[in-house]
Amino acid sequence: MFIFMFIIGGTGVLLGWKKQLDLRPPTQTGMSSDSGNWVSLYKIQGIVDAYVTEKLALNPEVDRIDVRPNKGIAKITFKHHYTEIQVDLTSGKILSTERRYNDLIEHIHDGTIVDRLFNSDGEPVKVTYTTLTSIGLMLLSFSGFWLWYNPKRIRKIKYHQE
Repeated sequence: MFIFMFIIGGTGVLLGWKKQLDLRPPTQTGMSSDSGNWVSLYKIQGIVDAYVTEKLALNPEVDRIDVRPNKGIAKITFKHHYTEIQVDLTSGKILSTERRYNDLIEHIHDGTIVDRLFNSDGEPVKVTYTTLTSIGLMLLSFSGFWLWYNPKRIRKIKYHQE
């Protein structure tokens, strides 16, 4: 139980400091924020699919496409690896390809990494891990409070008996 709480605490600190520690790729800026000039997400997904398959030799299955209208870019993340590709929405040009360490840390933090390693359905490891660790943290909190409060309570009872 101690190991699980240590992992959650350590990764929680890293997630809290992810911007300051540069654990996420910086957001690029595209050519235009005018959506009338953008290529379709279908075309962008095709460009990224070809790039990931041919250049990176990774699984191209997309997890999500995060469109940043003010920046004129789309961030594409994948289901089977921690790569992020940023694409200019106007030209379809790939602006950056970087690792998303914050996603890896988040998956370690909540136990998803084990479910991903074993291709589990329904995230059974994540649910069990977070449930047991949360119960452990609540028990530690309660016992810590009791160890602080109970001596005060006993002294108060003894004082009133005299």
